[in-house]
Amino acid sequence: AGVIHRDLKPGNVMLTKSGVKLMDFGLARATGLTGAAGAGGPAAALTQSPTVAAPLTAEGTIVGTFQYMAPEQLEGKEADARSDLWALGCVLYEMATGQRAFEGDSQASLIGSIMRDQPAPMLGIAPAAPAPLERLVAALLAKNPDDRLQTAHDVKLQLQWAAEPVSGTAAGPLAAAPAPGRGGSVLAWIVAGVAVVAALAVGAWGVLGRRDAIGPVTAALAPPPGVAFSTSLANQIAISPDGSHVAFVAHAGNGPDRLWVRPIGAAEARELPGTEAARYPFFSPDGRGIGFFSPTEMRRVSVDGGPVTKITDCNDPRGATWGSKNLILFAPRGSGGLAVVDANGGVPRPVTQLDTTLQEVTHRYPHFLPDGEHYLYLARRGGAGRGESPAIYLAKLGKTGRTKVLEVASNVAYASGYLLYVEQGNLVARPFDPASGRLGGPARPISSRITMDERFSRAPFAVSRNGVLAYMTGEAQLLAQLEWKDRTGARLRAVGGPGAYTFGGLVKLEPSGRRAAIAMFSPERGLSDVWTVDTETGNRQRLSVDNEDHYAYAWGPGAHSVFMNTLLGSGRSNVIERALDGSAAARTLLESSGYIYPGNVSPDGRWLTVDRGDSTQASDVLALGLQGSGEPLVIAEGKGDQSNGRFSPDGRFIAYDSDESGRLEVYVVPFPPTGAKYQVSPKGGAQGIWRSDGAEIFFLDPENFLTAVPVQVTEGVPQFGAPQPLFQIYGSGGPVVRWDVAPGGQRFLVSEDVAEANAAPVVLVTDWVKTLGR
Repeated sequence: AGVIHRDLKPGNVMLTKSGVKLMDFGLARATGLTGAAGAGGPAAALTQSPTVAAPLTAEGTIVGTFQYMAPEQLEGKEADARSDLWALGCVLYEMATGQRAFEGDSQASLIGSIMRDQPAPMLGIAPAAPAPLERLVAALLAKNPDDRLQTAHDVKLQLQWAAEPVSGTAAGPLAAAPAPGRGGSVLAWIVAGVAVVAALAVGAWGVLGRRDAIGPVTAALAPPPGVAFSTSLANQIAISPDGSHVAFVAHAGNGPDRLWVRPIGAAEARELPGTEAARYPFFSPDGRGIGFFSPTEMRRVSVDGGPVTKITDCNDPRGATWGSKNLILFAPRGSGGLAVVDANGGVPRPVTQLDTTLQEVTHRYPHFLPDGEHYLYLARRGGAGRGESPAIYLAKLGKTGRTKVLEVASNVAYASGYLLYVEQGNLVARPFDPASGRLGGPARPISSRITMDERFSRAPFAVSRNGVLAYMTGEAQLLAQLEWKDRTGARLRAVGGPGAYTFGGLVKLEPSGRRAAIAMFSPERGLSDVWTVDTETGNRQRLSVDNEDHYAYAWGPGAHSVFMNTLLGSGRSNVIERALDGSAAARTLLESSGYIYPGNVSPDGRWLTVDRGDSTQASDVLALGLQGSGEPLVIAEGKGDQSNGRFSPDGRFIAYDSDESGRLEVYVVPFPPTGAKYQVSPKGGAQGIWRSDGAEIFFLDPENFLTAVPVQVTEGVPQFGAPQPLFQIYGSGGPVVRWDVAPGGQRFLVSEDVAEANAAPVVLVTDWVKTLGR
């Protein structure tokens, strides 16, 4: 109605029989109903409210109720319609959660909270609230008024949209997004501006050569309706070298992650069939092909879709880059050095070796420079890089030397004379000379709201050769949901609510099946803790109480204790035992360089399987005695990866995973070891788990199908029947066991990604260099 209220709060909103009434216009101002503000700008068109006898809005004067006042009002600046929209955001937040968005013990602390803090996530307080409502409220509570929705009409449209059921799979139009600013949220479904629409009309995206005349344009790329970006930061975004296509990983509902491609300027994104469980996408130099990883292979597909081709085998990779000489440089494992393979397929050959004097444990996230020979990569030293001085290095194919570029825990990209990386939570660009490997000048900010997973030193951003930048904003919300499923994959019921389960939800049931052990990451502490979950009620209880990182665990004898690993820093870790009732202090069983993952306990309670890895590309399965000192028994060792050792219910065998053949397979060996070995999975498999009576072994095949294999032991020799695929477990790649089987083998506790957990859009910026420092 052309009025700025300036004191919108719950006390001024009345619910009557005839409807909702907004009251108390004592501080209101009219904007003038003629529309344009005139030459003097919006402020010049404002008039004093007729209900106010004396001017109350001189510059520097604060009017209104502090609890619901926008930052610009607290600064004494002129309020406009966007200030009312801030107050509306506060009211909506309070309606949904029952608590105020901003609190303070005093007026000063309240003002400080409004100016500095972000409200607690709505869904953490009121899980039943629609996720789009939380995004809308976040947009209304942007500190910078330029970053908010601009009109109440747009708010009404978004509320109507949030109330509608999600349906359909067609992609919506490219939505306008605010330029990077202080504290601004970028929300994909807020069609809040006309700059991008105008830019599209003149071909700013389609005719890339005309961008100089238009200047930088910022827009947000939303996933199609009913589709959510993947919650795993391994599922990154990629942009073609010519800036014409963006590739991302997303899933419809609770379906599998797949690759999607969207031409910039088009209104629709295309799903690429055959790319289930895709991870780490990357473009070919000509932009016509896309490489990506499945849980056990590197693959490629045309940007237009079509057949998916295998390039090589891998296990738990950490990124890749496709060079101009048709070579792909990649990190084949979560630990170890880099390797290179021909893009048409073949056997990888090692490229880098870890520097053990620096206690390096991994080289990852390689990035080719334009010549196709020089490349950058991140070297990490121990754990998640906490205080371990990770660094970016420059090297050249065929050469053994390398040059340290800078110390930072981030993936990197080079374009337009700048090195892009994340430092202290900010996406920054710093001048860089590829020829000398030297940095020039200070880093300049691009965005302060870049999504970042500190544990993996990875942020989702990509840049083209011709000035198009893509990145994602907001917090890394890696949420998963525990669910009981039957042998067909039908959902029986959920267990508790969504949680920030470490590594997507490592799940281990106690022998009775009544409790599960999980790990949950705490963003506030920056650590992962071990919890137990009651599989009937969903109630959780934290077990780890120290200030260390724990993310792998096993139930102790009789389920009276839990074994868990601890990252000790300097590339060392240990295994400790902690009683569930806290009756005894934690005791250390084994300490070693590299990493140690507890597996499971033998039925007689005398042995614990552990995976032990070092700074090379090898890990072994050991059996650790629990009733005395002595050296662990070696169950499986050799070149490559041996992991996930599991005792059979009678304790006579151990199942484990190994990639000694070039791909992951499940094997069984007698215990104690005799030298005999039996292969369970005929065509690839991982994560072998025994049924409680030993009559079956379950594992995941290369397409993530949970598969059952009948087991019969004759004269001490196990014999395996034909594999029987049961159902797919989406997102369960690499060594992470995101499921377990209940006694009897008829129910499975599965951890699956929450579809709405990672809803921040992809932000696109043209001519991004011109935005530096804004």
